[in-house]
Amino acid sequence: MTSNKSRSIKERFRGYLPVVVDIETSGVDPHQHALLEISQVLLTLDEAGDYHPEKTYFEHIIPFEGATFDPKSLAFNQIDPHQALRFAIDEKTALKQLFEPIFKALKQHHCQRAVLVGHNAWFDLLFLKEAIARTKVKSPFHAFTCFDTASLAGLIYGQTVLAKALEAANIPFDSKEAHSAIYDAEKTAELFCKMVNTWRRLSEKFA
Repeated sequence: MTSNKSRSIKERFRGYLPVVVDIETSGVDPHQHALLEISQVLLTLDEAGDYHPEKTYFEHIIPFEGATFDPKSLAFNQIDPHQALRFAIDEKTALKQLFEPIFKALKQHHCQRAVLVGHNAWFDLLFLKEAIARTKVKSPFHAFTCFDTASLAGLIYGQTVLAKALEAANIPFDSKEAHSAIYDAEKTAELFCKMVNTWRRLSEKFA
């Protein structure tokens, strides 16, 4: 039987709110390279105690002044940072708009901090922390704790590459859509929910 605690986001992760994040950047150095896209997925918990993706938020971002651009990274994510039709906004405005629903969710679920969930989450967290330092925007995220779906998938499925982990989890994945912040965040959210839900059922079965 599902306990009341497993039906509470606050109790499940010791007072922390999991928020799935994916970013696209102009390179791999968080000090020099710019944020170009950020997508985040908030999660919900049903009465059975299972997690599900609830709502996706997304912003195109104008590179900060002095940012550098790695041609290999731009070829990989196929983003033109200077394309006017991206309808990008400045970094500070983007972070404020993205963080607003997280702060509301923290209050709603009585959680103390958000925890970044990502595939190779350290990468996203480092870039996000640099952007927060540049803009002085108040952050809802824990400064160093994160949930890495690459590590979790390696443990559960023996796969660390997102596409292969999704395949092992029987979650559809379109490689043509990959490396879009929205698509990768939503697929990472599906994978995280499936792994957490599977673990809960196994732990209850053998409790």
